[in-house]
Amino acid sequence: MLIEMKVVGIMIDPVNSTPIVVLRDNENKYTLPIWIGVSEASAIMMELEGIKAPRPNTHDLIKSILTDLSIFATKVEITELKDNTYYALLFLKVMDREITIDSRPSDAIAIALRMSASIFVDKVVLDKSIESIISATGISDTNAEDKKKKYDELLKQFSNTDFGKYKM
Repeated sequence: MLIEMKVVGIMIDPVNSTPIVVLRDNENKYTLPIWIGVSEASAIMMELEGIKAPRPNTHDLIKSILTDLSIFATKVEITELKDNTYYALLFLKVMDREITIDSRPSDAIAIALRMSASIFVDKVVLDKSIESIISATGISDTNAEDKKKKYDELLKQFSNTDFGKYKM
């Protein structure tokens, strides 16, 4: 099952100074933090804040090429989490057909934001993400309900007021 999500912001992991893009569904039921690279975080943040670079950056260039060729990004799907790496597909409409392009989630998200495409995350990925983050933090409870509660507590640090207080 796919769940539509929105980018709610970029923050910096206080432990290792790595940027995190934070996705959240419309009902605030699911939150997905994805650790990403600095340049992708910058590209996402610039688009979120409406900042235009003096010269096109890579994601702006991709948008221009696609638009000039009448190719439209329709959606992004974050499809898999394997070995702490997220995988995504970028869906493009080319005339009467749809093609999918394997992509890093951060690049797909940066393009989706520029082209007003929807972002979806597979529910299986959300569930695996909970396990992955809990494991990385050393929480070893076997009770699924306790794990979910501790995960929710961890995600409280990703409140909307935190976004923007970290400078890239």
